[in-house]
Amino acid sequence: MNLFSSVRLRLAGLAVATVTLLATPLLANDWPEWRGAGRHGVWNETGIVEGVPETLNVKWRVPISSGYSGPAVADGRVFITDWVEDPESRTMDGTERAMALDEETGEVLWTREWPTSYRMLMASYAIGPRATPTVDGDRVYVVGAAGDLYCLEATTGEICWEKHYLEDYDSFIPTWGVASSPIVDGDHLINVVGGEPGGLVVAWNKHTGEEVWRALDVEGEMGYGQPIIIEAGGARQLIVWHAAALVSLNPENGELYWEEEWEAGSGMSVATPVHSGNYLLVTQFYRGSLMMRLDQDRPDAELLWRGQSRSEMPEETDGLHALITTPLIEGDYVYGVGSYGELRGLDATSGERLWMNDQMVAQARWGTAFMVKQGDRYLVNNDDGLLISAQFTPDGYVEQARTRLIEPTGDAGFGARRFGARMINWTHPAYANGHVFHRNDNELIKASLSVDDY
Repeated sequence: MNLFSSVRLRLAGLAVATVTLLATPLLANDWPEWRGAGRHGVWNETGIVEGVPETLNVKWRVPISSGYSGPAVADGRVFITDWVEDPESRTMDGTERAMALDEETGEVLWTREWPTSYRMLMASYAIGPRATPTVDGDRVYVVGAAGDLYCLEATTGEICWEKHYLEDYDSFIPTWGVASSPIVDGDHLINVVGGEPGGLVVAWNKHTGEEVWRALDVEGEMGYGQPIIIEAGGARQLIVWHAAALVSLNPENGELYWEEEWEAGSGMSVATPVHSGNYLLVTQFYRGSLMMRLDQDRPDAELLWRGQSRSEMPEETDGLHALITTPLIEGDYVYGVGSYGELRGLDATSGERLWMNDQMVAQARWGTAFMVKQGDRYLVNNDDGLLISAQFTPDGYVEQARTRLIEPTGDAGFGARRFGARMINWTHPAYANGHVFHRNDNELIKASLSVDDY
């Protein structure tokens, strides 16, 4: 047993487990936005392989350029954004692109380009768009790292309307670029903009681009998180975690329901808020996690617990200090990846740490994994580019199988201070129609996880 004393159970017969198949027929679905439909991080398909195959059946590979944005899959198309630097530029000028590919063949259907500059971003991380496209019917909404928002026709890539956060909203692009993907709610398109005055969050008419409402003052940076919509206390609530607070708004008009002040160090509010029952959790690198108890009778909330540590170092952190990894809530338990890649299980009622494990993610600064529920297990993509089938229990981590999904091509930047040079893959895959779609800085791939291909 290593330094981390949690239980790690390897299932017997790993080679057999990786090819064991489910008998139920395939139930397919799309993946139209960040973390899938509703942003829940759940893949509701059946007919999927148990474990993961030792060697994946890759259906196609398409060359693309750099970026952190994940793919979105809808109506037979795969949408992705990337960045191509101008080879003559010395100031990080270049072109961002949105592309649509045929889901079946990988053929590029259309490309939409726009000039931009990354000169205002931290150079070691200025490698492409961060925000996953959002698909809604015949429209796809894309956001570049410099705050360029485009509403495009999904079939042709033609521009329907556009907004530019710097010019239109007097925004200030955060250190690591704009990362929030817009969310569709009825006839509204809502996103974190960082606008002045009072435009941290803005809602537009999704058809015309006309501003409908704006809310909240900008305090420092806008943050890097994704807005979500939940139902609690008899109301639909727009949850936004920005660099200064966790807030709940009425998505119809931007009215503030409740607010919990909680500053994120260096403006790094990154991991998506997680909702389950009356729990609402956010977590950050320096100060750990904050758990709210949602009122069941009205749109309100109270603090249940928050982390007390101010250190990023694993040996000095008290609960879960995640940065990029969105954690999980299962019943009364929290599972997530901490400040240096350590997987942790917590008691959701108190924040008490129950166990810790070092096997799922490399032990490196900002160690990251993207965890998606599929049936009674989770599919995990870690930042080494591995695809893992696993379960998380109150007693520990249960790994079923792992395989190579894609090569990590990104630079971990100054995370190398402690652990040396390291390549990473910080992109959330899409799971749709029996397949996993994933990208690095060189290619976008489609690999089968359907029983029919093994």
